[in-house]
Amino acid sequence: MAFTKQFQGYQSDITRFLADLKTKNPGLEEGQRAGRARLWDKAPIDLDTQARTKESGVKQQPYVYQNKF
Repeated sequence: MAFTKQFQGYQSDITRFLADLKTKNPGLEEGQRAGRARLWDKAPIDLDTQARTKESGVKQQPYVYQNKF
C-alpha cells in the first residue's frame, strides 16, 4: 500500500523520541544487548545433570511441621 506524498515524510512522536534518545545516548543499544545477554541468554540446560539433581534430592514430608517420634 503506497501512501500519498503527504504522508511519506511522516514520523510519529514515538519514532522521533526514540531517534533523539539514540542520538543522545549512543551506547544505549549496546547496553540493552548486554542486559539481555546477562538475563536471558543462558547456556543450554544439560538434561542428564538436571535429572541427577532431581533424583538425588531428599524427599520432603507432605506436612513439614509434623514430626514422627
